Amino acid sequence: MKRMILITGGQRSNKSGYAQQLALRQTERPVYLATSRFWDDEHRKRIERHKKDRGPEWTNIEEDKYLSRHALQGRVVVIDCVTLWATNFFYDANADVEKALSLIKDEFDRLTGQEACFIFITNEIGSGGASANEVQRKFTDMQGWLNQYIASRADEVIVMISGIPLTIKS
Repeated sequence: MKRMILITGGQRSNKSGYAQQLALRQTERPVYLATSRFWDDEHRKRIERHKKDRGPEWTNIEEDKYLSRHALQGRVVVIDCVTLWATNFFYDANADVEKALSLIKDEFDRLTGQEACFIFITNEIGSGGASANEVQRKFTDMQGWLNQYIASRADEVIVMISGIPLTIKS
């Protein structure tokens, strides 16, 4: 049962939709582990729309940082998303990349120590070029290193391009 899948790609590439379909092919009662904080009204509306898109078969858990505190043994779990999860650590560490990256890697290792199928969704935010903002560049670097860390441990890595899944590791 223990398995890890990473789904990556750009914004609006259908990463979440694909991950949900993948989870529903594996179980009738998947878990949706949402990592976002409510940042503003627009973001709150986006989160509510995502919730409505999922049916009653989903067990929804909202957890912004400490995902491992939830007992997920034997479940198929969609983690949406790594980028927002990393944002929470980065923000709370006052943009200290080393501290945030160390904390999130430790939490990732605790979470994935459970016997479950984890489907992580992340973003390729560094693909669009470098930001003029120093804090954004730091976060983009941290996100890239975190994506590499997760991909190196994943059984399968899928990149979504224009809604089309491409398996790059299996």
